Amino acid sequence: MLTLRRQRNDRQSRVSRRGTLRAGLCSLGGLTLPGLLRLRAAAAQTGRHLKSRSVIVLNCQGGATQFETFDPKMAAPVEIRSITGEVSTRLPGVTFGGTLPGIASCADQMAVVRSYRHGISSHGPAAMHVMAGGNPTGAMMGALYSRVAGLTNNVTGLPRNIVVTSQCIDQQHGKLYRNTDRVSQHGTLPAAYRPFDPSAGGEILENMTLQLATDRMQNRRGLLQQLDGLRRGLEVSGKLEAADQFQQQAFDVLARGVSDAFDLSGESAETLAAYDTSSCQPGEAVKRRNSYAAQFSPVALGHQLLLARRLCEAGCGFVTVTCPGWDMHGGGKEFRMDDGVATLTPALDRAVSALIRDISQRGLSDEILLVITGEFGRTPRINANGGRDHWGNLCPLVFVGGGLRMGQVIGQSDRIGGEPATDPISSADVLATVMHSLFDIPELRLVTGIPADVERVITGGQPIRELI
Repeated sequence: MLTLRRQRNDRQSRVSRRGTLRAGLCSLGGLTLPGLLRLRAAAAQTGRHLKSRSVIVLNCQGGATQFETFDPKMAAPVEIRSITGEVSTRLPGVTFGGTLPGIASCADQMAVVRSYRHGISSHGPAAMHVMAGGNPTGAMMGALYSRVAGLTNNVTGLPRNIVVTSQCIDQQHGKLYRNTDRVSQHGTLPAAYRPFDPSAGGEILENMTLQLATDRMQNRRGLLQQLDGLRRGLEVSGKLEAADQFQQQAFDVLARGVSDAFDLSGESAETLAAYDTSSCQPGEAVKRRNSYAAQFSPVALGHQLLLARRLCEAGCGFVTVTCPGWDMHGGGKEFRMDDGVATLTPALDRAVSALIRDISQRGLSDEILLVITGEFGRTPRINANGGRDHWGNLCPLVFVGGGLRMGQVIGQSDRIGGEPATDPISSADVLATVMHSLFDIPELRLVTGIPADVERVITGGQPIRELI
């Protein structure tokens, strides 16, 4: 979404972010993604409370079904069990929904929680509760993290808390559903701790457009001088100081040479293909019956997760990836279960399995923690309209990597998948697990200057014991 413009004598022409980045912004600073990761690890040693680890939260907006994903309940009556059947996983006796064969093949690298419950069945309150881990400040977990770790990475300048929507991948996805308000709340923290949103668009990003002459675009050193000069000019005029935090972060992304992390053209054709979910679109019959079905197409989901991996490598500590469309009530213009899962679960399968294999092959399984969840689950029985309704008594939850104990199922649901049959996992447990992954808690307790309420939230909980 961040672009530059170049000037010609007769006209201005827009240069895409991809084309601009090929001019070598990242290389100007001598920074490559592997190098950034090493620098990040070194920087973490200056603050021993901060681990060299990142978290990706894949948020299935609308409330993902537990039955058609990670708890199919095929022994239950037909009106309850997964409509997609089941598929065996690499864990003996454990099955997932029938349209998740790729993820099933990676189950030994996952920890699936089947007893997560918070009891909230209203979209907004549930979504914000989950992202905050139910903490009393109301701030989403990424905001808590950046309040302690800092707004930007002190080595690379990359924002530490970023939200990735489909619009971050391609401006042509502008008509796809986008709702970041429910996953980016700052609660009682200052508004500056909201996630950096590269897809926000509008005046903010238009103001970040730089006017550069064509000959300067051909000279890497000249380009760097232009950027430095622009920053000095803004500082002198006071405009940079007056800009809001988003603008400052956006400027740093450009001027400090880390915008290459947002450019997927640096990936191989094989990697791009492995993550590609562009074929996951609703059929014509569904779109004719449901006028807004197309806006929930998960066509960008795979590349959103690929971008998230790149951002983690470049020094971002907390990335939220949004995947909307899981609100499958059925009836009228609403998604039925068969409508929604026909596109969303195959996209989830391809994107998540690609990410799991990718981070494993790149040796990042300990450095990146993936958390998959949504605001709530769905009702056990399929309703008369062919859908499932809101259900806060049992919610899908999966952990991957992050140095945690993988290859297990934690907790059990009851026979109809409606509530925990074992001690429930709470949102506070999820929060504590994430914070223990990001921070050395004993060291953090020695750090001064952290607001007392933030410190209590981060250090006061106990992580899920099976994972540690």
